[in-house]
Amino acid sequence: MTTRPRGSRRPRPPAPVQAAVPAAAAPPAREAASFAGLGIPPALLAELDRQGIGVPFPIQAATLPDSLAGRDVLGRGRTGSGKTLAFGLPLLARTAGPRAEPRRPRALVLVPTRELAQQVTDALAPYARALLLRTVAVVGGMSLSRQAGALRTGAEVVVATPGRLADLVERGDCRLDEVRTTVLDEADQMADMGFLPQVTALLRKVPADGQRMLFSATLDRNVDTLVRRFLTDPVVHSVDPAAGAVSTMEHHVLHVASTDKRAAVVRIAARDNRVIMFLATKHAVNRLVRDLLAVGVPAAALHGGKSQSQRNRTLEQFKSGQVTVLVATNVAARGIHVDNLDLVVNVDPPTDHKDYLHRSGRTARAGESGRVVTLVLPEQRREMAKLMAAAAVTPRTARVRPDDPELARITGAQDPSGIPVVLAAPAADAAPAPGARRNRPAAKNRRLPAAAPARSSARSIRRRNAA
Repeated sequence: MTTRPRGSRRPRPPAPVQAAVPAAAAPPAREAASFAGLGIPPALLAELDRQGIGVPFPIQAATLPDSLAGRDVLGRGRTGSGKTLAFGLPLLARTAGPRAEPRRPRALVLVPTRELAQQVTDALAPYARALLLRTVAVVGGMSLSRQAGALRTGAEVVVATPGRLADLVERGDCRLDEVRTTVLDEADQMADMGFLPQVTALLRKVPADGQRMLFSATLDRNVDTLVRRFLTDPVVHSVDPAAGAVSTMEHHVLHVASTDKRAAVVRIAARDNRVIMFLATKHAVNRLVRDLLAVGVPAAALHGGKSQSQRNRTLEQFKSGQVTVLVATNVAARGIHVDNLDLVVNVDPPTDHKDYLHRSGRTARAGESGRVVTLVLPEQRREMAKLMAAAAVTPRTARVRPDDPELARITGAQDPSGIPVVLAAPAADAAPAPGARRNRPAAKNRRLPAAAPARSSARSIRRRNAA
């Protein structure tokens, strides 16, 4: 019998994955009547029933038979389509059994942001408990020594951002030579954020004969590099349209004069329901928050200049409704899930179509409806048209003024109360643990920090079916 050295790669198919295993070769996406017919273990079926989840989403129905059988899987689906359970249920089912040795997890999930790491950990927690599996989230901005302690105690499943996991591996607090199932979630985001070298280095430490699953909204050149190098004969499932083509999402481009823009933004922010507003810089975010609070709109800022606990507190205030307007830079476009968010406003248009799609993905999640509104000045029209074409989005366009009925119809804009609002300031972080380093992408992208994880309630997890 021929043996292969641990960590060596398996032979790769010579043709590109798109040609070797085209999406059309996989069974067509379909609604399954229940999880029971997909091969889910009884303990997980019982937990799904307790969580009130009975019907699989299309990405789950399509991928679960292959992933439960141990196949390498390449899943293409937009954010909010149910991918967490699509990879989480088979990962847990195939990991159940032997306990992990100290520092040696048996399953690994790599994600691009702290928020997403915590959301995945929270979403999988009840199912892991049903199988007596221990999980740990390994992310930057939190106590490195505490995470090292959890790994020394032993955890079967690790959900990690690449930078912090690389730190722990380098320190000897985590070894990846016993990992049998590896998942890359939101792989396109990891590539865009500059994590590709760290991801590649980590995957080289994982045994090559284990199962690999990669989920991504797009399959661009960087993602294809990962697929070619680390997946063997993957079965491909593409069940969702690109983020911009989601049928429950409306896209609006509203042309405004520069002299009208701030008044229009204030009236949109004063709407009855919550909204996320994206701006280009943290200084612009802070200015808008001050303006909104002064006229009676409960608003809070989320950007890379905020500390760990400030981000957590701000997100909790927004999710609870204490804050109705979250004003953010792109840090909030990657990994944040908020239930029943029906409006995203690009106060400053993004400069890249992928950023547009990530921002848009904060609404119309898991079958819900939502609108994405972009305010465009006259000098921005040409670039915005190019961006929309690259994103494969055909928006509805209109010219508006702050008091136009059309602006109110699309966004719910109304006059603010004019009574200043004072919100309790989120507490500052404690000093970081000795030796702790922030999780960060490669040097060229260090201005895009990963935000702190915010706990999701069990109710929200049930409602989004693993978003």
